Order: sequence, then C-alpha cells, then structure tokens
Amino acid sequence: MSALLELQQLKKYFATQKAVDDISLTVDKGNIFGLLGPNGAGKTTLIRMITGIFYPDDGQIIFDGKKFDPINDVAYIGYMPEERGLYKKMKIGEQAMYLAQLKGLSRKDALKKIKEWFIRFEMETWWNKKVEDLSKGMSQKLQFVTTVLHEPKLVILDEPFSGLDPVNSNLIKDEIFNLAQNGSTIIFSTHRMEQVEEICNHIVLVNKGKKILDGTVKQIKQDFKENFFSVGADQMPSLNGSSPFEVISSKSDSFIVRIKEGSRPNDVLQYLLQHGVNIHSFNEILPSLSDIFIKLVEGTPTARQFQKIKA
Repeated sequence: MSALLELQQLKKYFATQKAVDDISLTVDKGNIFGLLGPNGAGKTTLIRMITGIFYPDDGQIIFDGKKFDPINDVAYIGYMPEERGLYKKMKIGEQAMYLAQLKGLSRKDALKKIKEWFIRFEMETWWNKKVEDLSKGMSQKLQFVTTVLHEPKLVILDEPFSGLDPVNSNLIKDEIFNLAQNGSTIIFSTHRMEQVEEICNHIVLVNKGKKILDGTVKQIKQDFKENFFSVGADQMPSLNGSSPFEVISSKSDSFIVRIKEGSRPNDVLQYLLQHGVNIHSFNEILPSLSDIFIKLVEGTPTARQFQKIKA
C-alpha cells in the first residue's frame, strides 16, 4: 500500500514551546488513521501544517508522492475542524454551494453533489434555513457534508461525532467507512477511544509535541497485553506454589487471572482441569486503547482496568 501523506521530522515552535518536536509518520492511501493525544499534545498544530495553515519550522511534508504545495494541494484535502467554521447568517444551501465552489467544483457539479448528500442525510428541507437556526447536531451534519462533497483525497475529521445522537453518529461512521472504501484517506482525531478502536486501522499517539506510539490498533493491543485472562467457572481452585497463574479478582461464576512468566494459557487450563474446575469459558483480556493511552500519557498501569472488572 502506497503512502498518501508522509511527515518527515516536522518541527513547529511557538516562542519557547515545542508544539511539534521532530515528528515523522506515514498515512497510507485508503487508511483510516487515528491521530490521538491529550489536550495540548500538538495534534492541532500537526493538522494545521498538513492543511497549509501553518508552515513547519523544519522538516517536510510529502503529499501523494511529492513535496506538499499549500497553494494547490489543499484542493485535495477536506478539513472538518473541532471549532466550527460555518457562517451563521448564511442560508445552508447557499453556504454549501459557496464552499463547494471554493474547492473547485463548478456550480452545476456542486448543485448535483449537494442534492445527493442532502437526500442521503435527510437535509432536503434545510436549504433555506440559516446555520444559526440549526442544533449542534444538525450543524455537525452540514459541516461533514461540506468537508467531503468535493471528494477529497485526504479527509481530516476533528471530533466529528460531537453533538450527534447515536443514530446520526452511526450515519457519519458509515460514511467514513464508505469514503475509505472509495479511495479517500481519513485522519480521525478524537478523545473517544472506543470510537478509535471501532473505526481506525492505524494510530499515532502524540504527547508534549513528540510521537510516543505508532502502529496498527491490533498490533498495539498485542504489544501492551499483560497476560490477563478471564475464566468462566463454577468455582475457583485453591492455589499452591506450583500454580501457573495468580488470581486478580473473582466473582461467583468467573475470575480474572494473570499468567506467570514462563507459563502458557494451556498450563492454566491443565491446572484447572486437574483440580476439578468445570470451565465454561477462557478468554484473553487485551487492554483497551483507553488503558494504553492512560498508561503512556500519565504513567498509570494498564492493570487499572481490572479494578473496573472487580467492581
């Protein structure tokens, strides 16, 4: 898979603050890429350099195989910022037309695509409404449409589900998948880790201007696993020094174990069977991205998740 976007040792400083400090990353074509980090980590500064709003102090951006040209390449980018950029007094239909033509669409093509999106999102009756008359969720749907209707190569979505009810969240999520399947590349920035796990193929985590994690969601969860397993059973056996695991928490019909170093899952199963335990289920527990995020950003052990299980 070839890369649509490459950031090579990007740096951006504001006075004495290193907003982005030597960050490199690659976003493959057709990928749904999660850009994560706590407030003030440098995510917004990175996005503003990718969209040509800021120029890097050092390093370079490669877009679709060549050095990024902020003047011409922005036509191939759709950016939905967390801070909304709609004109409140303008009618919705006129605003969508205006933004589409800014991205290079003819009036005829813009009208055709806007009508298609408005029908898909059940917005046909909104044409003469003003943005100031919309709810936050309705405004969010309009912002999404104006971001993607020119079919950009790169779509950058910053907190796209903010203010949306579950039905419209699913609508936007389905369209994100459709965009990726049709060749668009998505950069998705959010604080909602459960959405990242569900939507993204690959993630990068930044903190204090530096990249601290880079990989596929699947591989990262494997890299941070800590040999925890959930065992469904009628009773918990008495343990001795030869047991290949320790019990972390227990309930009436299940318990959480951590396998000791040098032991394997099969050793646990064999031990339980030898001690007459009737096993209903046996599943590995992988850390959530939220647990990994907390561990790396705050230095909190991922084992904190089992306090929730125990509770």
